[in-house]
Amino acid sequence: MKNKIFALICLLFAAIQMMAEGKAKYVFYFIGDGMGVNQVNAAETYLGALEGRIGIKELCFPSFPYTALVNTQSATNGVTDSAAGGTALASGNKTRNGCLGVLKDKETPFSCIADWARDAGAAVGIATSVSVDHATPAAFYAHVGDRGSSYIIGQQLVNSGNDFYAGSDFVSPKNPQEGGPDLYRQAADKGFTIARGYKDYQKKAGKASRMILLQSEEASKFDRHSIPFAIDRTKKDLTLTDITRAAVNFLTKKQSEKDGFFLMVEGGKIDWACHGNDPSFIHEVIDMDNAIRVAYEFYQQHPDETLIVVTADHETGGLVLGRGRYELHLDLLSHQRMSIGKLGFMLHGLREKHGNNYTWDLAKAFLTENFGFWDKVKLTDKQTARLKEAFEKVLAGKGKDTKTLYQSDDEFASTVRATICECAHIDWGNTGHSNGYVPCFAIGAGAEKIHGRIDNTEICKRIAEAAGWEGGK
Repeated sequence: MKNKIFALICLLFAAIQMMAEGKAKYVFYFIGDGMGVNQVNAAETYLGALEGRIGIKELCFPSFPYTALVNTQSATNGVTDSAAGGTALASGNKTRNGCLGVLKDKETPFSCIADWARDAGAAVGIATSVSVDHATPAAFYAHVGDRGSSYIIGQQLVNSGNDFYAGSDFVSPKNPQEGGPDLYRQAADKGFTIARGYKDYQKKAGKASRMILLQSEEASKFDRHSIPFAIDRTKKDLTLTDITRAAVNFLTKKQSEKDGFFLMVEGGKIDWACHGNDPSFIHEVIDMDNAIRVAYEFYQQHPDETLIVVTADHETGGLVLGRGRYELHLDLLSHQRMSIGKLGFMLHGLREKHGNNYTWDLAKAFLTENFGFWDKVKLTDKQTARLKEAFEKVLAGKGKDTKTLYQSDDEFASTVRATICECAHIDWGNTGHSNGYVPCFAIGAGAEKIHGRIDNTEICKRIAEAAGWEGGK
């Protein structure tokens, strides 16, 4: 009898302990594409510099109580791409660069954390600041041997069992079969409601059973591959914060028929800016932090049932904070008013507007207004001469373009970029990815499982363990 009583007490104690620890019912998984340790450090150091001091001003997510350093190698390469990196984060499986949701044989598929969550009865959302069929979001629903198969990936999105998607648009929505329905029609046939912009989402969400939130058709005509960089954004543009807020709203409404939710949100344009060695990546990190604050507000309302994990698929650019002398002047980046990609577009427009009257003095005035050069950002005679030489070469049709993964910049725009980086004392190792550690931050139910040095394949497994989802075992 005593043994039975003791056993019952032990079971009761174990049950009470499990209740006290809590299970993650609501899971947020944020991925800063290309966001290495130095990208996070730069954003916080920049904010500290704006207050006129040496040190950092804390963002929300790096202040989470649990942290880890993450290895990112793929199955075949010392430096991963976003497809293999996203696949590891989504499924716990290493694969070949370029593959999504399949082994390195390019054929054998496997499940991912979105599947595990859905099988456990949770609502599932997948969102990004780039196209919904891009590598990182696709890693959470697609199974293809080539990340460039945009239309096939889009079809797999449409045919997935997930509840919510958001991003700029589909890259290849047209059906290759002449006269066949495009992806928008196919999505509608599968029960998806398509909203264009946040206000349209608010109008349609109440009656929607499944949702795809995209930017406006006008914005997609200009660039369907991503929403604008944070530094270039206008009030009309869809934002990552809008996307996250809509996702939380929609997935919460699904509670009447679901058991909790899983939401992956990618800050995709950190990577794009770093590929271009553009200091505006800092605004992308801050922008993702603003989106994470939406999740943090939710966590504050449900602290015992919510888990937030923030990490990255890889580092991009080989970012260096400090060059030459022991100095760093990130405050000077506050005078940059546009991305380098937009700079090239604006300079081209300036030249078209003024024709033969387009002079160095006009270009110089433009740079003073939009980068602070010669006013807030003091340039040496050598830097000025270099800028003028690049301007004259482009004007004469002799300039050399610099092509990176997501953009092509003429020699003048490239020289402006090099100059602002030089003044701020930051440098870059390359225009691709690196094997640098990426950080992982966590808060909430099960967050203590994120600690130490871990492989990227471990993160989704630990999230699944915290949520009690079977697929992660």
